[in-house]
Amino acid sequence: MKNSKVLKVCFWSICALLATGCQKRSGNMWDDNQTGAQYKYNEQNVSALWDSQKGDGLAGPIDDDFIPLNEDDLKTQFADRSVPQPKHDLGEAGMPTVNEFGDPKGEMASVFRPVFFNTDEHTVKGKEYVDSIRRMASYMKAHPSTYVIVEGHCDERADEKYNLVLGTKRANFVRNLLVKEGVNPDQIHTISFGKEKPFDVSHNPDAWSKNRRAHFRVHNKK
Repeated sequence: MKNSKVLKVCFWSICALLATGCQKRSGNMWDDNQTGAQYKYNEQNVSALWDSQKGDGLAGPIDDDFIPLNEDDLKTQFADRSVPQPKHDLGEAGMPTVNEFGDPKGEMASVFRPVFFNTDEHTVKGKEYVDSIRRMASYMKAHPSTYVIVEGHCDERADEKYNLVLGTKRANFVRNLLVKEGVNPDQIHTISFGKEKPFDVSHNPDAWSKNRRAHFRVHNKK
């Protein structure tokens, strides 16, 4: 009888471990972002990323002001759930496809200017950037056929997964402000490129400050 009980316990323990393993493999945020196939990240994908992150998250040059956020800092308020998400993904239900977006030109180039962030931060500080986001909101409310992808970028320090999450938080922060300023949530999508698309490829603090940014790509739907 004792052996039977032990076997049952072992059986259910193995099942639990297998189920956990399947959950971790079921959503791979990194793979989705690499292919550009997914623009909205759900909690399952976020959990998969945290479970897979190893080490202290540092890779590459470091200056004195670089203090990496820990996992709990990044997990907290990954996205403001009070802000509605787009009803449809890009390319679905009449929404423009990713390839239809481009860098802003003409009047829009003066409106959709990059927003920059301090080291390890995803919130903008300073009246200049807050006013810039408000100008974007005013333009988008006056032009409801304008769609925007907010790209989150980081500098080269820390590993890919860490910067992927930080870039997502930066893009989401800007999107949330635009929505709270009255922009239709369906007009704004986000993506994080982490450190994969630097504006300046140099390896110094000046380059890093240029690369910690939110960049905008736009589309006018006819």
